[in-house]
Amino acid sequence: MKTRIIIIIILLAVLAGLLTKNDEHIMDVLLGAINPVKQKYKHFTQNIEDKSHSYIFQKESIEKLSRENRILRKRLLEQTHYIKQVKDIYDVLPQLKKLPAHNISITETISYVKLNSFTQIILTKPKGIHKGKLYGLIQGTVAAGVAMVKNNQLYGYLTSDSKCRFSVFIGKNYAPGIAIGMSKNEMVVKFIPKWHKIKEGDKVVTSGLDNIFFANVPVGIVSKVETQSAYKVAYIKTYSDVFHPKTFFLINDPKATLARNFDRFLTKIPEEKECIQPTDLNATETNGTIALSDLNTTEDTRLSEGNLSVPVISSIPARIDQTQPDVIEPEVPQEPHTEPKPVKKHIIHKKKKRAAESLDLF
Repeated sequence: MKTRIIIIIILLAVLAGLLTKNDEHIMDVLLGAINPVKQKYKHFTQNIEDKSHSYIFQKESIEKLSRENRILRKRLLEQTHYIKQVKDIYDVLPQLKKLPAHNISITETISYVKLNSFTQIILTKPKGIHKGKLYGLIQGTVAAGVAMVKNNQLYGYLTSDSKCRFSVFIGKNYAPGIAIGMSKNEMVVKFIPKWHKIKEGDKVVTSGLDNIFFANVPVGIVSKVETQSAYKVAYIKTYSDVFHPKTFFLINDPKATLARNFDRFLTKIPEEKECIQPTDLNATETNGTIALSDLNTTEDTRLSEGNLSVPVISSIPARIDQTQPDVIEPEVPQEPHTEPKPVKKHIIHKKKKRAAESLDLF
């Protein structure tokens, strides 16, 4: 063991001695033997470093791509839901032509209130909805239920729910009653006066007198009629589809707009120059008759108040005389005029003169 150590020391000493000498041949031999070892070691360490970097980079890339994938999947779900909403809206827009669009908002179902109940839903809340007021829901062109704001959420009660109540008319004679939700596609109409004759097959429409629905919105058809002690009861099959509550029309204001807020003092009465004058009429007389043609009409004068536009007819003249008879104006009676006699002032002067003379005598 000691000999080995001595040999190694001797070799190192010889190597050191050789290196200290400036012999190029020896340096080339030594560098030729050492450089390959150094290159292999460098390549080995570089490969290890590259692999470690690639592993770290792949890990970061995987995490980044996973985050992007989650974001894209979320956006895909949102776009799918958005496309479905657009499709539902476009399906009901042709039916909006039959309703006064300026008093209606579009609302969609978010979810059911309870999973085991298909009669109550939560709706999207349009602007201008107030708490404590009942709003009518129309599905297509038929009555579908009522809605009310509660806890800052818009709750919908379909025609199959007992909380859904509104006023209706039944049959051709418009028998009044109160429709109440019952079950599935069935409602019961109570408080019908006994003297009204109603039968199976009569159509039921909204009355528009409860400030919930417009008038004459279809509700259903009578399937059964019963007579109770004080009034009649009718059971009806509703037109609405309570099992597919997608998109609804919400009635913001069911009041009549034609005569609403009418004020005769604000209505403009057409002036004479706004009406048709006899000179504007092209009249041709044939066989003692007069044919009128080419009437010169003026634009309608309208009184606007909000969205209300009340037309005031100004194109019809107040009076059109086909013949112009001679009008004899009555003469104003003239009374004889007599001027009052002037007062004789000179007599007064004479009296004053006599009085002055009488005073002079004293």
